[in-house]
Amino acid sequence: MRTPTTTPAQAAGMIRRDQELLLSRVEGKSEDELRAPYDVTAGPLGDFCDSLHDLVAHVLMWDEINLAVLRDAKAGRLHWSLDPRWETAEIGRALNLGGVEAGRRIPSELVLHRFTSVGATLVTEIEQYDEQAWADPSTGAGFDGGIGALAEYVSTTPDGFLFAHAARHLQPVAA
Repeated sequence: MRTPTTTPAQAAGMIRRDQELLLSRVEGKSEDELRAPYDVTAGPLGDFCDSLHDLVAHVLMWDEINLAVLRDAKAGRLHWSLDPRWETAEIGRALNLGGVEAGRRIPSELVLHRFTSVGATLVTEIEQYDEQAWADPSTGAGFDGGIGALAEYVSTTPDGFLFAHAARHLQPVAA
């Protein structure tokens, strides 16, 4: 059985720091500056972000999915994204490309508004759990562990960055 390695407070703090890191990179930038070429470190599923705007859209999409995973678990359901058919590199890559492409069609101001709103909601969703409920297997909706283990599972990048999606892509680009 999976057990969480964080408390709800630690998880919420890690998510907040990751959001703040990305927001610090975009703060005060114009639409043109946000859409300008920017070296974003490719993840294990590929290189699909060409700008800070793209990166915000990408992290936002995964935050929205993670929020839905947690809310579905609270309702006693496993989210569609946990079906093994969705958990392949090929499908993950397609979701990444599609999410970034969709974000490119939306003004940066709105993408940032949504990123901030969803991020705050994700943190609030996690903060509602105490440490006992966080680790209780009955809170995981059939996942192999409680809501905390589930949150860690869906919020870990394929190469192991826990609650640090933006930080993963903002690492120095390898030469």
